[in-house]
Amino acid sequence: MNHPQRLPVLDRRRSAVLLHPSSLFQEHGAGAFGSDAYRFIDWLAEAGFSVWQVLPLGPTGSDGSPYWTRSDQAGNPQFINPQLEPPGGREAFEHWCHTQRHWLDDYALFEALAASQHGAPWWQWPEPLRTHQPDALAQAVRQLQQPIAQLQHQQWQFAHQWAALRAHAHARGVRLFGDLPIYVAPDSVATWGQPQQFQLDAHGRGTEVAGVPPDYFSEDGQLWGNPLYDWQQMQSDGFAFWRQRLAGQLARYDLLRIDHFRGLAAYWAVPADATTARDGRWREAPGAAMLQAVRDELADLPLVAEDLGVITPDVDALRRQFALPGMRVLQFAFGGDAGNPHLPHNHTPDLVVYSGTHDNDTTAGWESALDPATRGHAQRYLQSGDDSLAQAVQRATLASVAGLAILPLQDVLALGSAARLNTPGTVKGNWRWRAPLSTLTADLAAQCRELNALYGRV
Repeated sequence: MNHPQRLPVLDRRRSAVLLHPSSLFQEHGAGAFGSDAYRFIDWLAEAGFSVWQVLPLGPTGSDGSPYWTRSDQAGNPQFINPQLEPPGGREAFEHWCHTQRHWLDDYALFEALAASQHGAPWWQWPEPLRTHQPDALAQAVRQLQQPIAQLQHQQWQFAHQWAALRAHAHARGVRLFGDLPIYVAPDSVATWGQPQQFQLDAHGRGTEVAGVPPDYFSEDGQLWGNPLYDWQQMQSDGFAFWRQRLAGQLARYDLLRIDHFRGLAAYWAVPADATTARDGRWREAPGAAMLQAVRDELADLPLVAEDLGVITPDVDALRRQFALPGMRVLQFAFGGDAGNPHLPHNHTPDLVVYSGTHDNDTTAGWESALDPATRGHAQRYLQSGDDSLAQAVQRATLASVAGLAILPLQDVLALGSAARLNTPGTVKGNWRWRAPLSTLTADLAAQCRELNALYGRV
């Protein structure tokens, strides 16, 4: 099935709802791409929202984090609606496999090998498989023919169902906004298939790993553990890895956010044996050369830069050089002075503004935990009156001059902390929230449409 043409998102004022497809899982087992996803798109259109933002769609590890995926190009098979089989039969399947073989063959073999090795990470596989010895791989392809074919079939289903969902969204005037983690997982098809693109030792383990330095929120910084890119190697081959990576994502979405964009200007490199991120240091990255290479190939860069946290002038300069929108979050706006960039009077049209993100508490939960000084500042600034602060933040998000305003579905539904999707720095209890779709009523759509119209976003 052909992908619909990518449609412009930042051509006018728009609003979006953030909802990851995993939150669409319901008890009847139709998968995230079942009828509920279509009904959600219909509700968005009725409510005056013209963008649906999702998180990364790749296959995840055991914790379910969409930011720790085993492949960027592949889709999460858990999202598939098993009741829907693509048309065209064997001939259509084989044709699709041929067109996608630049990533599909490696992915299917990688996952089949991982299963045959009882889930062990690839650096623990027998050396002939770990180091891609041709005879060993050819033998594995013969022995694992059936699971390889099943994995390819799953990806065909995913691609067809996502394309059908996207076509329905476009027919209803809804664009799709995706997300790309800047780094890949250590145990991924990228590190196994292209180890030369990463800072890995002879056994496939990172010599230095990713993280962020100590800051106001964490005295030890954050030690993520992702392998870092070998930017010198990437530059020598014209950034082929990133050109393929972004081309694949932009074939799937109308707009794409690059998570941790600052890592394209300079990244925090931590020794692999460090126990905290304190021991890291900054290293420059050739982000400008990479983005230019991608733009030369794709003609445009429908990208959003996630530029939250401590952003230095070089990061802002890189974003502006390629005219990429940055991000602002209303939950970060209060408790300081008038220069806080997240306060609406400091917003500009070339931004994407959120009430909160997938890493924040819901705005109702945020409100309930505010200290008196921050609460007072927010009440004075927003002139909330009889409204709750959560309602006032929602209105201020939509009223912002930022070109795209985004509300997590939890905020649209005014849900408390029990509906929080993710708490950074924790590994349990995340990514489990399920959307109460019965609450997406016609009355709520009418209320949202009135607000979207009031603030010029319909």
